[in-house]
Amino acid sequence: MTDRAPDLHYMTLALRLAAKGQGTTSPNPMVGAVVVRQGRIIGQGFHLRPGTPHAEILALRQAGDRARGATLYITLEPCCHLRKRTPPCIPEILRARVRRVVMAMQDPNPLVKGKGAAALRRAGLSVTVGVARSEAEELNKSYGHWIKTGRPYVTLKAGMTLDGKLATATGESRWITSAASRREVHQLRRSADAVLVGVGTVLADDPSLTARTGPQLKKLVLQQPLRIVVDSLLRTPLKAQVLAQQDKAKTIIVTTAPVPAARRSTLQKKGIEILTLPALQGRVSLSALLRELGRRGIMSLLVEGGSEVNAAMLKAKLINHVRLYMAPLLLGGQNAKGLIGGESPARLAGAIVLRHVVTRSVGHDVVVEGDL
Repeated sequence: MTDRAPDLHYMTLALRLAAKGQGTTSPNPMVGAVVVRQGRIIGQGFHLRPGTPHAEILALRQAGDRARGATLYITLEPCCHLRKRTPPCIPEILRARVRRVVMAMQDPNPLVKGKGAAALRRAGLSVTVGVARSEAEELNKSYGHWIKTGRPYVTLKAGMTLDGKLATATGESRWITSAASRREVHQLRRSADAVLVGVGTVLADDPSLTARTGPQLKKLVLQQPLRIVVDSLLRTPLKAQVLAQQDKAKTIIVTTAPVPAARRSTLQKKGIEILTLPALQGRVSLSALLRELGRRGIMSLLVEGGSEVNAAMLKAKLINHVRLYMAPLLLGGQNAKGLIGGESPARLAGAIVLRHVVTRSVGHDVVVEGDL
């Protein structure tokens, strides 16, 4: 192997460890760490959830006294500030007396950025930054976006026919896409901090919006995304599935309307939070909603439509990524719901263009995704 090859090898292992925290670490980033001495891994760890030890601490504890003179590989710059639940990691790294620290990327958090690496260099350690940087940034893109903007990273997901229809003219949509696609979507939900739909989708499809696993997708996973219903006029039925199982998955109804006392009491008894936000042209301000979600530490948001919510989110330029599951079906007709509601631009110059487009197959469906 070249001089750089071992660093890349061990950092790749650390990134795989970091990914095990997907869906559980927010508002913290996913981080993995590996301790290596004389070509042997002597410690490893990953961050699981807020309030628990960070990846490098777990890896160093596993290594114990053997960490002296070793190399610590970590996917994100170690923390050095006190404004968090757990102690800073830099003193622990210094006490372990490792010889070298290799980081994939700087922490974009201004409280940490560059300071962790500088503290280690001042203490005489050899520090390398940038090994597998792009892979690390991709893994924590939601965290980076949240730190930079104060809003969650938003993915728009839809299952549709080849001609762009979300449902038939009567609203039937189960199931347009394949079982393989639906299993993947449940993994996508599982990795998101929150899932959002409009009240139109609740009225038409009555989805539960839970993340499930198992052969028939009936078993709830332990960590559930927050369920969010945008409902300006508070039309969500009390028996809607999205309001059920509050002990397993919480729900917020976002509205602009005053809530009658009796209805508010009924919803509160079910464990539902009512979030009242300012109206924008008679509807919930989606920008205000994303700011509020960011304030609550929601770093990633999955939007599952329907067409009116999709249109509003795209118009407000709040979507970061699009993932479309396209089934080999054609519905036709102008009265079937399309992916994006509202008015079409008059000219092609007004089209929304995806960047970094990737296409692949899932079952008999085609997945097209890209960034905005």
